Amino acid sequence: MTDKPRIIISSDHADIALRQDIARHVAERGFTVEDIGPETADSTDYPKHGEAAARRIAAGEFDLGILICGTGQGIMMAANKVKGIRCGVCSDTFSAKMIRAHNDANMLSMGARVIGGGLALEIVDAFLDTAFEGGRHGRRVDMITAIED
Repeated sequence: MTDKPRIIISSDHADIALRQDIARHVAERGFTVEDIGPETADSTDYPKHGEAAARRIAAGEFDLGILICGTGQGIMMAANKVKGIRCGVCSDTFSAKMIRAHNDANMLSMGARVIGGGLALEIVDAFLDTAFEGGRHGRRVDMITAIED
C-alpha cells in the first residue's frame, strides 16, 4: 500500500501513445494509476473522457487526474463541469506547480499537439511533486468552490 495519491488518466484519440507513456512513467514512480482512455486512434469525443475521469475523482476513487486532448482545452472544460474538480491546462512546469500550490488543482490537462513527450513528463512530475500551500490560497480555493453551489 502506498500513501501516494491515486492517479487516473484519460485522453481522446489525439495521442494514445503519449497517454500510455505518461501512465507508465507515473506507475514507475510508485503511484497507483488507472488508464481509462481509448485504445485505438479512432476519433472519439473528448468531453466523455474528461467527464469520466473527473467523476471518478469526485467520487473519491482517485485523488488526482491527468487528461490529454489535442490542445488540452476541451477535455479540461469538460472535466471542470464536474463539481469538485479544479483542472488546469499546462504547457510548462511553472504553471503545473502553481495550479497545485496555489489552486489545489486535482486534475492536469495537456495538449498533445502543443507539447512533446519529454516536456509532458516534466509537467506531470512538477504537478505530482507539488503540494498545495494552503494559507491565503485556501481561502481563494474555497471561493472557487463556492461558485459551484
